[in-house]
Amino acid sequence: MSIVRWGPWENIASLHDRINRIFDETFPRPAPASAPSACDWNPVVDTYETDDTIVIELELPGIDKKDVEINLKDRLLSISGERCCHQEIREESYHRRERCYGTFHRTFILPAFVKPENIKAEFKDGLLKVKIPKPDETKPKQIRIK
Repeated sequence: MSIVRWGPWENIASLHDRINRIFDETFPRPAPASAPSACDWNPVVDTYETDDTIVIELELPGIDKKDVEINLKDRLLSISGERCCHQEIREESYHRRERCYGTFHRTFILPAFVKPENIKAEFKDGLLKVKIPKPDETKPKQIRIK
């Protein structure tokens, strides 16, 4: 009988495959949408704050500002809209279609200090910028050393 060195990591790849197979059988993935244009999409968002404001920026390429709606209820800011496909181009004329179309809905929870009447939104070049001013009591204050 020969002595064989035991390597605990040698079978890790087959273990990984077996675990993946178990999950795939237990939780099957939904079939992809038949038309690439039927995919769900959400615009990408950047949120940041300055000394004076909280800013939410959404990229909305190909969307007109009349197709975007902003609502605030309690502390929940909702931004929704729709990106429509080009109706003048027939479906059979496409060679490739990768952009997604349809409705979107993004929701943000705002701090309690927000006053709805001070929120401003601007839309330019496919970028929606929502500016939420901070009240004076939340702004940082500089204390001078004497």
